[in-house]
Amino acid sequence: MSEVNPILAASAQSIEAYQQAIAQSSAAVVQWLQQPEMYQGKSVAELRERITLDFNPNGLGNQAAIERAIEYFLKDSLSVHHPQCVAHLHCPSLVVSQAAEVLINATNQSMDSWDQSPSATIIEVKLIEWLRAQVGYPAGDAGVFTSGGTQSNLMGLMLARDAFFARQGHSVQQDGITGDLRKIKVLCSENAHFSVQKNMALLGHGYQSVVLVKSDEFARMDVNDLKAKLAQADANGDQILAIVATAGTTDAGAIDPLREIAGIAAQRNIWVHVDAAWGGALLLSEKYRDYLDGLELVDSVTLDFHKQYFQTISCGAFLLKDERHYELMRYQAAYLNSEFDEEAGVPNLVSKSLQTTRRFDALKLWMGLEALGQKQYAAIIDHGVTLAQEVAKFVTSEPRLELVMQPQLASVLFRYRPEQLTDTAQIALFNQRIGDALLDSGRANVGVTENQGVTCLKLTLLNPTVTLEDIKVLLALVEKTANQLLNA
Repeated sequence: MSEVNPILAASAQSIEAYQQAIAQSSAAVVQWLQQPEMYQGKSVAELRERITLDFNPNGLGNQAAIERAIEYFLKDSLSVHHPQCVAHLHCPSLVVSQAAEVLINATNQSMDSWDQSPSATIIEVKLIEWLRAQVGYPAGDAGVFTSGGTQSNLMGLMLARDAFFARQGHSVQQDGITGDLRKIKVLCSENAHFSVQKNMALLGHGYQSVVLVKSDEFARMDVNDLKAKLAQADANGDQILAIVATAGTTDAGAIDPLREIAGIAAQRNIWVHVDAAWGGALLLSEKYRDYLDGLELVDSVTLDFHKQYFQTISCGAFLLKDERHYELMRYQAAYLNSEFDEEAGVPNLVSKSLQTTRRFDALKLWMGLEALGQKQYAAIIDHGVTLAQEVAKFVTSEPRLELVMQPQLASVLFRYRPEQLTDTAQIALFNQRIGDALLDSGRANVGVTENQGVTCLKLTLLNPTVTLEDIKVLLALVEKTANQLLNA
C-alpha cells in the first residue's frame, strides 16, 4: 500500500501515478473487450451478495483500488460493444470518444464560466452554431450541450411554458406559475418518451397536463387525432402549452410527421418541441436525411450524441430556434457571468443551461467529427437503418418469427411464435421468457417491449460493426433458446 496518493498535478510523483493508473485501467479494458461473453450472467441477488462496501481507514492505494474496480465492476459489466448486445439505445463508443474522455477528465473544466473553460466555451459555441445549420435554423448560437434527452426535453418544455405565460403578460421566472393549471395542456404521441410526463410533473403541472394523441399503424402521431384533440381542447376551454413531436420513438424508431405538425401548430401559435434524441442522428445521413423533413420549422429540438452518434455517455444538446426566448430563463450571477464581462463579448453559457457545473462533453462530438469526417459519420449512421431493413426481410422469411412492424430507424420488432402456443397471453409470456433466458445466460441481450398491446422482442442495431450474418447468429440463438424452454 502506498501511503501517498497524490492528486493530479504537475509534480513528478503525480504524473507517474497518473500514467500508472491510466495504463493499468487501459490494460484491463483491453482484456475485458476480448472476453467472448457479452455478460457474465450474474443475477441481481448474486451481485448484491458479491459487492460489499468495506472501506479501509488508511486506504489501499491506487493499484489495489483499480484492481478491485476491475474485479467487482468491469468483469461484471455488460459489453455494449458485443454484437449480441442489441436490447437498448445504448451504443458502442468511438475510440476517439474514449480519448476525448481522457482530456475532459484530466482538465476537469466546468462550462459555467469563461474563466474556467476558455477554449472549451468557444468550441461548444461553434458546435452549437454548426448543429443549428444542420437542422436548418437561422445563424446563431442559441443552444447548449446537455446530459441527454430528458434534460433537453425539460428545457424545451420549460421555455415553451414560460413563453406561453409571457404571451399573457406573466413572468413565470419572477412570479411563478398561475391560473387554473388543469386547463393548460401539452399534446404528444402515445409513443412519446416518458420524460414528457416526468418533466411536466417537475414543472408543477402534473401528469394530468399531458394529453396523448393516438398513433398510426407505424407508431407515428396521427395528425387527424391531433386535430381532434385540439378541437376537444377548444370545446373544453383548455389551452395548449406545447406540442411535443418525436423523431425516433424508443421502440419503433417512428418519426412523427414533423412538417404537418408544425403547420397545424403555426396556425394556433403553439410551441412545437421535437424530441430527436434518436432520429436526430439522421441530420448527418446521406440516405435518410429526408426522414427529418420539417425539423427546421419547430421551436426547439432535443439531440442525443450517446445514441447513434456513438459517443460515450453523457452527451446531448438542446437547440432553440429563436434566441430571444432564452431571456425567459436568464439569470445574472456576478461571480460567474457579470454584465461587465458580457458587454465585453465574453460568452455566457450558464444562462443557457439548467446546470451550473457542466462537463465539456462537446469535445467528444468535435473530435468525432474531426476524426471520422462527415462522410464516414454518415456511413456508420446509415448502416444501422439499412441493416434493420435487411433484418426485417430475413425475419419475414423465417417460419417461427413474426415481424411486428416494418422498421423505420435502426430497430426491429418481432416475436417468436411456437406452433404449440396459440393463446396471445401465452405467446407474450413466452417471448418475455426468451429475453430473460438470453440475458441470464450471458449470451445476448435482446429487448422485451410492447407494441399496440403485443409483447415482442426488439433488436436495436446501433453497432456499425455488426452485419446481417451476426444477426442471423443471434436469431438462431433466439430459436435455440425457445426450443430449450419448450422442452424443459
